[in-house]
Amino acid sequence: MGPAVTESSLPPRIDRLLIEQLRDQLPKSAETRSAASPFTGSELPWVPQSDGAAIDTAAQAGRNAQRDWAARPIRERERIVLRYARLLLDHHDQLCDLMQWETGKARIHAAIEVQGVVSVAQHYGATSRRYLAERKVRSLGWPVRAEVGYRPKGLVGVIAPWNYPLFLAVGDVIPALIAGNAVLSKADSQTPWTLLLARYLAVRAGIPEAVWQVVAGPGRRIGQAVVDAVDYLCFTGSTETGRTIARQCADRLIGVSLELGGKNPMIVRADADLDAAATGAVQACFSSAGQMCIGIERIYVHHSVYQRFLDALADKVAKLRLGAEYDLAVDMGSLTSQRQLVATSRHIVDAVEKGAKVVTGGNARPDLGPLFFEPTVLTGVTPAMSVHGEETFGPVVSVYPVVSDDEAVRLANEGSYGLSASVWTRDLGRGRAIAAQIVAGAVMVNDGYLSAIASLHAPMGGMRQSGLGRRHGRDGIVRYTEPQTITAQRFPTPYPDRMRGLALTALRRVTELRLRISQRIR
Repeated sequence: MGPAVTESSLPPRIDRLLIEQLRDQLPKSAETRSAASPFTGSELPWVPQSDGAAIDTAAQAGRNAQRDWAARPIRERERIVLRYARLLLDHHDQLCDLMQWETGKARIHAAIEVQGVVSVAQHYGATSRRYLAERKVRSLGWPVRAEVGYRPKGLVGVIAPWNYPLFLAVGDVIPALIAGNAVLSKADSQTPWTLLLARYLAVRAGIPEAVWQVVAGPGRRIGQAVVDAVDYLCFTGSTETGRTIARQCADRLIGVSLELGGKNPMIVRADADLDAAATGAVQACFSSAGQMCIGIERIYVHHSVYQRFLDALADKVAKLRLGAEYDLAVDMGSLTSQRQLVATSRHIVDAVEKGAKVVTGGNARPDLGPLFFEPTVLTGVTPAMSVHGEETFGPVVSVYPVVSDDEAVRLANEGSYGLSASVWTRDLGRGRAIAAQIVAGAVMVNDGYLSAIASLHAPMGGMRQSGLGRRHGRDGIVRYTEPQTITAQRFPTPYPDRMRGLALTALRRVTELRLRISQRIR
């Protein structure tokens, strides 16, 4: 076990009793693990580590509880989730404290995350009945009635990353629960406490304890056990790990949704509002210190406004306030791990050694905390540099001049990713046309990233190596179900031998009639 928790080591609105209550939700284990707080480098409270036996026990309990949960009317499950939304909002400050404590992000970005998951709960609490309603479909006509219904998968596994420990972890759990599934969540080793508080509040809202359970441990140790235990898996993380998860799910013939990496582009046209575009770039590039899968890492600017945009961007970036504060006094917080600090530094050093220019930033800030790094803008980046095509996942953006929209689109579509993109222009029609040419699951015109997240009726996810499947909207809940077709005939089908010729003749004539009608319509 790690060192005892003292009141002085806790964030402002978290006490030792709450930590003990949250820890009690995990399976008991003699093996424990502690992460480090990004703000200070000090150890976070210890967490019991789950083994294969604990995961199997949790999975069996979830399966047993799922049957009764699925038997409840969907309206009741919706009401519970709406109560949950209220509790999340009531505990906004505690959730923000834990997120900052575990990830090092600025208060404003933690607050946006709370608001985001509350919105997801409200959305599915109000729309799930419509999304999952049984529907009639066209069949053979009056003698046959055909309906499609949506049955829960059973036990859903959710493996979420450390960078958004509330929005990504809980936002994917909510529709799975409303759809009638039980959920087994794997807490990320860096950020278990945010997830544990979220689950604690869900039980208070009325979710049965066995219906949503949490296990803890490194993915390399227990990831396979989670995959083996569930009927469907939702994973958010790196493309490399996503490939491994996809193979494991394929071996079991279970479904999987994956949101993976990105090297997301922004296009700034000659007619763009440059001040607004620079502000949008700051938000999209440096929220959560750039540790955001849909964050912007490369910007293509029309050459006629390139310098003006670059000057505006550099000025805004240089004014960002960095710090380790549990309030709204700072604009950007810390990186979360030594690994991200090393990756960020490596990309910048490599770029500078090969001729790139640092317009602003470029330095670690150990005076603020062990993992702080300045928001950084680069120019002169070439394909020979690692930062050109590799995802940095840190506060670094490269800016490039282009001569036309066609060149901007071509460069935006380079690489193997396709998660998110942004286009800035005063001509919304042209902006939408450009957006449609970009290979990305979500493209925002005159916004960096928030509008797609906030459009909860619309699906979000990646193309190419940025993932499979979608969250949000109808797609985000139907993925947790099995469509089932039920047909009912008003009278039995005649099968005697003497009827075969007549039945075939009638079927052929009906088919020919349908073909003629279709040709006339065209």
